[in-house]
Amino acid sequence: MLRLGVNIDHVATVRNARGGAYPDPTRAALLAEAAGADGITAHLREDRRHIIDSDIENLMESLVVPLNFEMAATEEMQAIALRHKPHAVCIVPEKREEKTTEGGLDVAADDNRLADFIAPLREAGCRVSMFIAADQAQIEASHRIGAPVIELHTGAYCDFHAEGRFEERDAELARLTEMAAYAHSLGLEVHAGHGLTYDTVQPIAALPSVMELNIGHFLMGESMFVGMEAAIKEMRRLMDEARQS
Repeated sequence: MLRLGVNIDHVATVRNARGGAYPDPTRAALLAEAAGADGITAHLREDRRHIIDSDIENLMESLVVPLNFEMAATEEMQAIALRHKPHAVCIVPEKREEKTTEGGLDVAADDNRLADFIAPLREAGCRVSMFIAADQAQIEASHRIGAPVIELHTGAYCDFHAEGRFEERDAELARLTEMAAYAHSLGLEVHAGHGLTYDTVQPIAALPSVMELNIGHFLMGESMFVGMEAAIKEMRRLMDEARQS
């Protein structure tokens, strides 16, 4: 079955806009868990702009489903991950000036350091994934350094769709399709995410090599209108429909 990971970062964004404790990301995660999420994703950024350290502690204590801990490849984040030992660790690129994660990690240009960086995480029992573009060189580098999982960045595909640039969207979808199959052929587990909505999820969910989708911003926004349970159940319905067709 195709798994759905729900990213609750932007519940923390709303909380931090005014300070205080509300809305609580852990409460959102538990609601997502009850609505059928297979996992929860949270990105602890270096600048703590949304998720903060205590959120990770609370999630680790409260969740039944796995936590996917998104993080930059820094010593600080490695130490935090090794202290908590979440089920999964996803290594992502991070820039202070970006609004959200822009593009994939350049594993090929930093493979020696990243191989050393992920080794203790794997030894601690964390499922390590690399968040990368649908690019053969990045897939091969991720495989070479020993990462068992990759997550393909679907942001360009979603942006092209939103902008009505359908020829470019279809070309990006073709690239995602080809590279997901290639990664699978190397023995990598393939995930995908970033920017997915009800309108864009099904072509990605239909890819047989993709085992997990991680979706956050859209689901948190939709939950403001219809509630967490309804938003997640509709996403799940669309994913399952695409997988079965």
